[in-house]
Amino acid sequence: MTIISRAEDFNTDDLFLDLGPALGAPLYLKCEGFNFAGSIKLKPAQEMVTAAEDRGLLREDSILVESSSGNLGVALSVVAASRGYRFICVTDTRCNETARLQMQAMGAEVHVISEPDPERGLVGARIGRVRALCDRDDRCVWLNQYANEANWMAHHQSTGPELAERFPDLDVVFIAAGTTGTLMGCARYLKEFRPEARIVAVDAEGSALFGATAEPRRIPGVGNSIRPALLDESFVDDVVHVSEPDTIRMCRRLAANGFVFGGSTGTVVSGALSWLRTADAGARAVAVAPDLGTHYLQTLYRPEWFEEAVPAGQAPGRNGHSHSGSVNLPL
Repeated sequence: MTIISRAEDFNTDDLFLDLGPALGAPLYLKCEGFNFAGSIKLKPAQEMVTAAEDRGLLREDSILVESSSGNLGVALSVVAASRGYRFICVTDTRCNETARLQMQAMGAEVHVISEPDPERGLVGARIGRVRALCDRDDRCVWLNQYANEANWMAHHQSTGPELAERFPDLDVVFIAAGTTGTLMGCARYLKEFRPEARIVAVDAEGSALFGATAEPRRIPGVGNSIRPALLDESFVDDVVHVSEPDTIRMCRRLAANGFVFGGSTGTVVSGALSWLRTADAGARAVAVAPDLGTHYLQTLYRPEWFEEAVPAGQAPGRNGHSHSGSVNLPL
């Protein structure tokens, strides 16, 4: 029996899903969303706040401030409510209403940015608002998930060892890349303790993480319009890019089998299956599922959403090229 007194104290991190029966693919999925935040972001949220406390950066009247597309904002709302801090989340219009309402229900203040920075996109504009808040009020403490080493250290201490313990014969692991905290923490651990394992980063088409030009994206969680200071490509063996239609297809395919996951999970599973089609048969493969699908029910699970979000003639195809007409997204 598990008994807790704070919401942040519960997290199921030992659940793995065999996707063979559902997808016909030799892939296991490490499910990370079974906590009160609904995503893997609870781990770095706890680690970054604890590190700030240990360094004496937080006082009783401190206000946590962070830029987030949604999942980390929800996770920090859980931690802030558990520990008695105020929290301001600076997000943008891609953050869905469910996530915003969940943050506000826990007492967080949510700022929504609608105008992108001319050079650094919406993330750059969000960071600009965070800096302005900190300049105006010395109680504000920016955790800075893009450069905070506690972000990747959370996964070096937990997610990476959990993968290695459950799969000592791991051949390849697929990890979604956003701030790259999960990617860098797991990669650094596995390169030390399971160096034979290949580290495959799964990115979104339109992301600038690995040198491409940033383009508008609708699904939050994977990809970035800036290059985070945490990213060290020397720990990454390969990169797979996934289009937003393919993310939606995979989410709906999983849901048809009873598994309602979030956009980040749909992206990483789609990328993993694409990579595995060209891999040696019999490879022991695991993907990390960052989130559950509750936040996405009004967006990528709603049939009309993609048509509404992407103007006709601009929807990316399976290879990232535009095509005209409606988007056909069969299961």
